[in-house]
Amino acid sequence: MAKKIKDPGIGLSSDKLAKRFINKDGSFNIKHINRKTSISRSYNYLISISWARFFLWVLLGYILINAIFAIIYTVLGVSAITVPTGTWYRDFLKAFFFSAQTVTTVGYGAMSPKGVLFGVISSFEALIGLLSFSFITGLLYGRFSKPKSSIRFSDVMVLRKHKEMDSLMFRLMSRSTHVMIKPRVEVTLSLSKLSESKQYTNHFYNLELERNEITYLPTTWTIVHPITPTSPLVTFDRNELSSLNGEVLILISYYDESFAQEVHQIHSYMLKNLKIDETFVPSFYYDDDGVTVLDHDKLSETRSL
Repeated sequence: MAKKIKDPGIGLSSDKLAKRFINKDGSFNIKHINRKTSISRSYNYLISISWARFFLWVLLGYILINAIFAIIYTVLGVSAITVPTGTWYRDFLKAFFFSAQTVTTVGYGAMSPKGVLFGVISSFEALIGLLSFSFITGLLYGRFSKPKSSIRFSDVMVLRKHKEMDSLMFRLMSRSTHVMIKPRVEVTLSLSKLSESKQYTNHFYNLELERNEITYLPTTWTIVHPITPTSPLVTFDRNELSSLNGEVLILISYYDESFAQEVHQIHSYMLKNLKIDETFVPSFYYDDDGVTVLDHDKLSETRSL
């Protein structure tokens, strides 16, 4: 008989409409409200978002700083930095370009501040520019130096006969070519059940694996949970599994030689998306020279038995 384990940190409370705990990108599916912001949270956000969003924020910040100072220069009179054009729009553009030269400390020489007031403002803007570029440099370093897992999981989990026994399987591989040392995986099953008091609660079980650790991960690794008499799934019919309100929670850890430290990644599968009586298509083969060829596009490819 399967033995329940303590709450791994998800929480025992559940609901009929409760969605998955872990999103496909490995983040927790939690909506935060009334959360106070801070600089440290902003830093964590900026080193975690995609490169496209990061550079978009940098561009928006650059435009905003220059626009604010351009408005100040235009309101005070652009005659203190260049010859006025007679129109507010063109004066603003000239002030904007002067601000861009100041904040980047380029200073082409075509425009320069005249008077103490403009000298103080432009000096303050130059200081903001130095601090901003230092901050962006720190963010770039943080983004490059932050350990990131290179594990890629198959899109689906399958149920098929393995060694004459029904088994749950999913597959993973490395996105990069560097060596992953001693990858190990922990798999937890979460089942939301209706209690006698008519409330939904979460029940957690460890899923015993055929193998939970290997030495290296150069190609792919198929994780197998045989549904033995001690499995929490043994009491259910194989066609009944996809109707359960269950989620398979996965934690994988390995030593990454490029970061010289241990890296972790989480993932999950919903039982309702389970594919029955299908098997994964081999994703690597040998070429004419005997070299192993790994096809990343075939990681999630399956075929019927």
